[in-house]
Amino acid sequence: MQIANNVLELIGKTPIVKVNHLDTGQCSLYLKLENMNPGGSIKDRIGLSMIEEAEKAGKIKPGATLVEGTAGNTGIGLALVAGQKGYKLILVIPDKMSKEKIFNLKAMGAEIVLTRSDVAKGHPEYYQDLAASIAEKTPGAFFINQFGNPDNPKAHYQSTTPEIYQQLNGQVDAIVFGVGSSGTVTGMSQYVKEHHPETNLVLADPKGSILAEYINEGRLNDKAGSWKVEGIGEDFLPSISDFTHVKQAYTISDKESFEMGRELLKKEGILGGSSTGTILAAALKYCQQSKTPQKVVALVCDTGNKYLSKMYNDYWMLDNGYIDTEQFGDLRDLISRPYQSNDTIVMRPEETLAAVYQRMKLYDVSQLPVINDDEIVGIIDESDLLMKVFGKPEAFNETVASAMTANLEFLDKMTPLSALIPIFDAGKVAIVKDGDQFLGLITRIDLLNYLRRTDKNQ
Repeated sequence: MQIANNVLELIGKTPIVKVNHLDTGQCSLYLKLENMNPGGSIKDRIGLSMIEEAEKAGKIKPGATLVEGTAGNTGIGLALVAGQKGYKLILVIPDKMSKEKIFNLKAMGAEIVLTRSDVAKGHPEYYQDLAASIAEKTPGAFFINQFGNPDNPKAHYQSTTPEIYQQLNGQVDAIVFGVGSSGTVTGMSQYVKEHHPETNLVLADPKGSILAEYINEGRLNDKAGSWKVEGIGEDFLPSISDFTHVKQAYTISDKESFEMGRELLKKEGILGGSSTGTILAAALKYCQQSKTPQKVVALVCDTGNKYLSKMYNDYWMLDNGYIDTEQFGDLRDLISRPYQSNDTIVMRPEETLAAVYQRMKLYDVSQLPVINDDEIVGIIDESDLLMKVFGKPEAFNETVASAMTANLEFLDKMTPLSALIPIFDAGKVAIVKDGDQFLGLITRIDLLNYLRRTDKNQ
């Protein structure tokens, strides 16, 4: 094994692995592991390409400020390169992105500007438009503009696509990918048209994006929906896009994407991100529908480490309705952490208030039931804790029993939903029982999650 001179030399030359435990029909499915780039995604390639080509063209001077709008991974690729080359980096990121990406970027030294994810291109707070505006107002700044930068697809024309054919000895019947900035599809299209026109390029698109309809029906819709999958899907056609060799597209829902990403980890041991789930779902559909054996390649665009708080978090999946659970038609449907399934985070009366604080921080909750011999004997919340320790921090060593609220009011599981409102209005949490059996707590966010899950227009 060779020793690299710096981290930038580790970008690209990612491995390919064969899928063994998923239903690929008559086809052989191979995964191009772009999650093994040093920044964890395929975007490392374009981060390197766009910065180095701009340097060659004299567009970036030493000590310059770089500005870009990104869903996260391009930002990480740019931060990786900018950090090694000594550039300041300002990134504008939509507020739907995972907190892991934001923490990652800040740790790499990037300046983060969060903006709205509910506005379309042309709005001043749309992440690309805001990034362009910041670049224009910042002296000596260079706007990367991945959506209009020809050095974006160049990276995939020169490295990603040739690697795939080299690794599979030139025998590639189809490549399945997603589209964000469109650098991947454009670079692949250009390479395939020139060298391997027999290869099918297959688009995996999140439900809500306009791209699958454009490929399958030739119609460019000006009204996009919304989706939670990150990094792929668009509400417009980027100026650098070349879809001429793409003849087929699959629309994949958020639920299917997240489920397939989790299945990939469980069955194949590969930790991919949300877009990987979309691409894998489309690749499996393509393989299962194929009437002849084919060699198919799908991209694992980025690592799932950036989505541990989302698609790999059972509670987030439940709260967003992506995990199907038994429905009862009563208050049990609102309990996100049922006690009987050991999901409820609890305290014991004899534990310390320091343990309460640590558990609240670890599980991001503001109140905890106090359980003794499977009976709920109290509730302790942030206010109880604060009142007990304010001015006397040594009180963190006192017991939960000394600070908890023991005067409890219970709701039967059959209580109407409307009964929750006065409880929340009084600053309390709903404690639900079935006879003498404690079932769990219902908080304001549990009610909001329930209402959102049952919203037919979402």
